[in-house]
Amino acid sequence: MSTTKEQIELVSKTIEYMKKNIEEEITSEKLAELAGYSLYHFTRVFKDVTGISPRHFLSALRIEAGKEKLIGPSSGSILRTLLEIGFQSFGTFSSKFKQFVGQSPKQFQNSAVKLHRFMNDYDEVNLGEPVSVKSPAVRCTLEVPVFFKGIIFVGLFPRPIPDQRPVVGIALRGTKKEYVFSKVPPGTYFALATAIPWSLNPRDYFLLSKNLRGKADCPVEISENNICIVNIKLREPLPYDPPILINLPSLLFEKDSKLEEK
Repeated sequence: MSTTKEQIELVSKTIEYMKKNIEEEITSEKLAELAGYSLYHFTRVFKDVTGISPRHFLSALRIEAGKEKLIGPSSGSILRTLLEIGFQSFGTFSSKFKQFVGQSPKQFQNSAVKLHRFMNDYDEVNLGEPVSVKSPAVRCTLEVPVFFKGIIFVGLFPRPIPDQRPVVGIALRGTKKEYVFSKVPPGTYFALATAIPWSLNPRDYFLLSKNLRGKADCPVEISENNICIVNIKLREPLPYDPPILINLPSLLFEKDSKLEEK
């Protein structure tokens, strides 16, 4: 279903409400009422605009708020953090955080300095493209603003939000505009990318709400022996973009460490 400008504005309005009231109990019914829609119609329009349900989006916003508090200049205890962002149970917060970010809250908090140093020392030697393309494959072409300096993460994700490990992924210097993923498992994926500029501030590598991002226009359908071509244009974030939750520097560090072991 195509969305109208009015629907996009209403969905953006409900997302802004979530952000401002993140510590409160927020129901889908409340959001639908705010938008002036029935619950069924609101849920359908919200998913058409964002790619995910209102409940999923709210959980993602809360985890993003948790990341910000855990890595902030006045970062405190995990218990205090979860209460400030609307979670009533440590177990629920911890499991959701690890599911979406790829690390436990404590691991995320403790590894930030090490991963920041790793990112700024990152060597392009391991960013090469496969010598031969083996199908099924996906060729990603990137449109990157000329002013960008840093690393671009590109991956094929099971859902239209980067809140779990991609099926395949790569980190590219901003000067590289194309990459081919070979031997991609059959399935339906979303090609997503985000750009992380070089920075001396660790927060800039983990809190990505203001970063350039982009996605392929349509889901990528992978079957045996086919080669798909997708184009991703990096752009400024929009009010209805889901948060980028997975800890991208951690994934890159893990991949680099495995390469060194070989």
